[in-house]
Amino acid sequence: MTKKTTTTPAPTMDVAATPATAAATAVAVSTQPATRTAAQRTPAPDPKRAKRAADRRFRWIVGTVTIIVLLVVWQVVVSSGNLSPRVMSSPSMIVEAFEEDWSQILAPATVITGTEGMVGFVAAVPIGILFGVMLSVSRLFSAALYPLLAIAQMLPLITIAPLFIIWFGFEPLGKIAMVAVFSVFPIAVQTYRGLQAVPSYYTDVALTCGAGRVYILFHIKLRVAAGQIFGGMKIASVYVFATAATAEYLGARNGLGIVLQSAFDSFETPLIFAATVLIVVMTGLLWWILSAIEKIWFPDDAAGMSEDGR
Repeated sequence: MTKKTTTTPAPTMDVAATPATAAATAVAVSTQPATRTAAQRTPAPDPKRAKRAADRRFRWIVGTVTIIVLLVVWQVVVSSGNLSPRVMSSPSMIVEAFEEDWSQILAPATVITGTEGMVGFVAAVPIGILFGVMLSVSRLFSAALYPLLAIAQMLPLITIAPLFIIWFGFEPLGKIAMVAVFSVFPIAVQTYRGLQAVPSYYTDVALTCGAGRVYILFHIKLRVAAGQIFGGMKIASVYVFATAATAEYLGARNGLGIVLQSAFDSFETPLIFAATVLIVVMTGLLWWILSAIEKIWFPDDAAGMSEDGR
């Protein structure tokens, strides 16, 4: 005779009998995906970017403090009577020169020199990039043109300026042409070097995908070489306004070069320093504009130029 065994079902919890527990469970389940989503949305901190930002702040602070200390020492040394004001003007005397001569002398001259420098530089940028591209794609053009570009860069400005005065007279057009001539070389050379330094696998992948040579040049090589192209533009920007002012000094109707010449003839040392400060300020502004354009246009390249953020 077989013995029947009966199994007693396990007691089940009545969910309706415990509404607080069910509500707590539902809330916990519903909040877990939101918590994970919020955690996923929070970007992880970039240690390299933080390091670059800290390094930039450090450089700004140290540079600002250094300039302030130098200005204070400069003012104390000149004010103590150890140096004649005709030999070295104090910062306060330079500020007075700005206040006295800004509206009548310095402002109009700055506009003229700034316009000559900017127009010449803007004209030199596409010409320099075009020459750099032609140097890169054509061996014949490279062999024929590169020596001429190098010779043009080696020519002293004081020997070129008289010729431009003969050709263009005392008008600003001659100064614009000189600025363009002396700005083309660094842009062309850096463009050429940047294009030559593009890794070959970029070209190989593009060719495998069916891209043509022209497409590779304008959409890949120039994009990869953008850092060095901007480097050439920055090198050229350092000499733009100094070249325009020097050309004016050798022969012009107006400009900071003429201000420097007249101040030298009358031994107005504070005015000489004031004109020099304006040239430095314009050069720094042009450099800053180029750096800003590079960071906006190519943020990844500008951020990865160096680990120290320079």
